Formats: sequence, structure tokens, C-alpha cells
Amino acid sequence: MADALISTASIEFSENWLVESDAMVGARARAQELGCVPIGPAGGAALRLLAAAGNARTVVELGTGTGVSGLWLLGGMAPDGVLTSVDVEPEHQRAAREAFADEGIAANRFRLINGSAGEVLPRLTDGAYDLVFVDADKAGYPTYLAQAIRLLRPGGIVAFDNVLWSDKVADPSVRDADTVVLRDLGRAVRADERLIPAMLPVGDGLIAAVIRR
Repeated sequence: MADALISTASIEFSENWLVESDAMVGARARAQELGCVPIGPAGGAALRLLAAAGNARTVVELGTGTGVSGLWLLGGMAPDGVLTSVDVEPEHQRAAREAFADEGIAANRFRLINGSAGEVLPRLTDGAYDLVFVDADKAGYPTYLAQAIRLLRPGGIVAFDNVLWSDKVADPSVRDADTVVLRDLGRAVRADERLIPAMLPVGDGLIAAVIRR
């Protein structure tokens, strides 16, 4: 018999179990002002855990936002690790730079690239990265999966945010374009024998997968 589903109260408790830093709170406030939706605290904590477990030194982030997820990633990366973050919105990256400064992150620990992921990723080096995190345009997720597998070393980790998409992915009657892409992404990750995957029900859903060694 399956365990009982977790209650809404327990989900809310777990989502806010870890207290975010002042820099993260400020980054969330700027995200609201700019109209972008950052990863939640529980999802951010999962990213930090993945980065720390993999002793990540080289990380690619697609979708800088205002720096919330970047702060979580940097918090788990090796002290000499470098985050490469890509976003099409220069205003978002200016806000992220402010968040990193507020957190006391040295300027040589991050590289912000303004541009579309589809144009930037092919210029990055094969097998040179420990972790790739994707929180960008949903239509591009299949392409970003293929690029992430190319970019990651054996044992590296790829993670995708919003994979439950406000409960739409689990409802087969919902067939809008973004939902279908996310549903197909889940199937592709699950079926790819190069990957060891898991779906984490934190925030709006996080798929993480390790490249087999």
C-alpha cells in the first residue's frame, strides 16, 4: 500500500524549512518588480545540495533571473567554482549582479552572458561542466537537454525547473504547447539510458539526472 500523500501544510512547511539570506530575499523582491518567477526555497535548497554533492566547480545556468537560483547554486559549489549564467534580459542580469554583490560573492566566481541559450550553448566546451540548471523558455527544453548532455562530464548533473507546471503536466487533458513539451521532456529523461533520473516534487517540480559514468 502506498504511503499517504503529504498534506498541503507539510508541503508548505518543507518549502519554507530553510531560511533564505537577506540577499536572496532582496533578489526575490526585485524578481517581483521585474515580473520574473524564481525557483522556490525548497527547489533552491535542492540545487545547492546537488552542487555540493557533486563538488561542482563549473556550472551553467540557463535563466539568470534576478540571481535567486544563482545564489543557491554558488552556495553549494566549491569555493573556487565559477557559475556561467545565461539570460536574454540584461535588466535581470543587472539585478542578479546586485544580489551577488549583496551576498559578498567575488566577481571572478560568476560569468553573466546576455543572449539566448540556443545561441550561447553551442559555444561552450564539451564535457567541461559539472552541473547544468535550466529555468528558461519551456519550448527550448528539449534542445537544452541535448546540449546539457554534451556539456556535462560523466557523473555531472542536469536539472530542470517547472517540470510539474502548476499541476498541468500530471493532467493528461491539458495539451497546451508548454505543458506538452514538459511532459515529453520527462519521458525523454526517464527513457534515456545515459541518465539516472529523479523527479523531485519541490516547488513547481524539479527533474534532476546524473550522467552515467
